[in-house]
Amino acid sequence: MGTSSSKSQGQFGSLFISTLFIFIGLITLYDTTSYSDRDSQVFPQTVAIILIITAGTSLITRLLKPSNEGGFGEGIWWRRVLFISAMFITCFAMPIIGFLASGVIAFTSGLIAAMHDKWSFRTVLIYGCSGAIIMVSFFILFKFILFVPLP
Repeated sequence: MGTSSSKSQGQFGSLFISTLFIFIGLITLYDTTSYSDRDSQVFPQTVAIILIITAGTSLITRLLKPSNEGGFGEGIWWRRVLFISAMFITCFAMPIIGFLASGVIAFTSGLIAAMHDKWSFRTVLIYGCSGAIIMVSFFILFKFILFVPLP
């Protein structure tokens, strides 16, 4: 496969994914019209609108100024697979093991996927403590301040 072929595939892939995200955002907006409680519509509608705006911006930018870079670019494939797998596992595990425990799975896997530097005891301690503080803070925010029912 030549260089121009991979560049055009990257261009096509970027346009396709941007278009796909616009449609997903529109479907989500349509789906929220069937929600009976107005309060439960706010978050998905906000996320859908942001998704449509950012994907639309990406699509227009890519159409107006095509880039030579596209596709996945450089990187280590197992990090991407780990991160995406961790997000799916977290979604499926949350109703079973709860918000905090599934948050640990997501945070730990995401951290392993994102960490390119050498691990040390100090790094593990700092990231572990900061992750615990963040997860507990979100739990308190959702459960006791926003009154979101959590598993």
